[in-house]
Amino acid sequence: MISAVVRIFRTPDLRRKIGFALGIIALFRLGSFIPSPYVDFGNVQVCLNANQNTSGLYELVNLFSGGALLQLSIFALGIMPYITASIIVQLLRVVIPHFETLHKEGQAGQSKLTQYTRYLTIALGVLQSTTLITVARSGALFGTNATPECSQLLTNDAWYAILLMVITMTAGTGLIMWMAELITEKGIGNGMSLLIFTSIAAGFPRSLGNVFAARGLNTLLIVLAMGLLVIVAVVFVEQSQRRIPVQYAKRVVGRRTYGGNNTYIPIKVNMAGVVPVIFASSLLYLPALIAQFNQPAAGQQPAEWVTWVSTYLVKSDQPSYMILFFLLIVGFTYFYVAITFNPEEVADNMKKYGGFIPGIRAGRPTAEYLDYVLTRITLPGSLYLGIIAILPLIVLALAGANTDFPFGGTSILIVVGVGLETVKQIDSQLQQRHYEGLLR
Repeated sequence: MISAVVRIFRTPDLRRKIGFALGIIALFRLGSFIPSPYVDFGNVQVCLNANQNTSGLYELVNLFSGGALLQLSIFALGIMPYITASIIVQLLRVVIPHFETLHKEGQAGQSKLTQYTRYLTIALGVLQSTTLITVARSGALFGTNATPECSQLLTNDAWYAILLMVITMTAGTGLIMWMAELITEKGIGNGMSLLIFTSIAAGFPRSLGNVFAARGLNTLLIVLAMGLLVIVAVVFVEQSQRRIPVQYAKRVVGRRTYGGNNTYIPIKVNMAGVVPVIFASSLLYLPALIAQFNQPAAGQQPAEWVTWVSTYLVKSDQPSYMILFFLLIVGFTYFYVAITFNPEEVADNMKKYGGFIPGIRAGRPTAEYLDYVLTRITLPGSLYLGIIAILPLIVLALAGANTDFPFGGTSILIVVGVGLETVKQIDSQLQQRHYEGLLR
């Protein structure tokens, strides 16, 4: 392993790519600590120290921004607008035929869809930054039980100051998008995934420190051991796949023979990745968001539905929240897999190139067989996603802890997935140059 790492840094091209990616990541982390204009940095730090355990409405966005959201920095929105825009554009392929046509046109169509995603990212950046500044201006960013400093996060709430903050945060989102594309083009791995990986991994030391401060060394060791077990389980499931054998008939064209080889269609157990968890989290935040803007005035009682939402759909230690979260993840997993994998399209392509599954007729029977296999393998994948996502909620509820559990849910899925993919890309580049990879 050490010799493989030495070979990485002895290869000029690979060393340059990794250095470039690390440089962009360093700039990304630096921007997460630079406050936006007219933000009281001192009050923000006081509120962060008094509210170490971020949960509720902005938990997911704060996770993907590496903590920059609650610091109201220039990179406060992080990569979340781009993720949301990418998901929306992907879902619109089902609704808008033009998007599906562009998807099938190859590189030119993909470039057009990427351009639409960028425009939508900027629009979502404007919307989300406006919402964030409005909530910070009202003093509700850190919850209703926050310290008095949390209601004075802005030094100037005039219209021009708010406009400048919106422009700054939106420009920060555009800059992050450009930096991610630079990593993809000139560095190693997928730029967006690496920036998300960096944001999440940056929060691990703080979470572990909170566990140690609140529960001591023994609890910290238990958390680390449980985290290791979760990582092993995630790696095992993420690498698991159902391989459907495919044979191609021989074709003679002139003096050349084509086909006649055997291959397989890899269907992963978790084909949906972490997208269903993001869908479910976003949907569960909608009632909390509505309740947030329907708080009563001082001295008045809140409406019954606001109290019910605040009790059962905001607090993650409630059984109703966990059950609904789990069911939403299972449902969205089936929904997203059905969108991203089309058995009829795969069957038509196989038939076009003379491929067939042994024992299954080409055409419609192949599509039905693929749909049957996909439906059955999606069930354990969806249950796995749901269990991993609610694992930290169950641990916190049983332990009665009020600190973030760092090894579970969305964070560990993304960190392990991106880590595996990046290692594979480095391994393939090493094999191209030294005929020996990073992994053995």
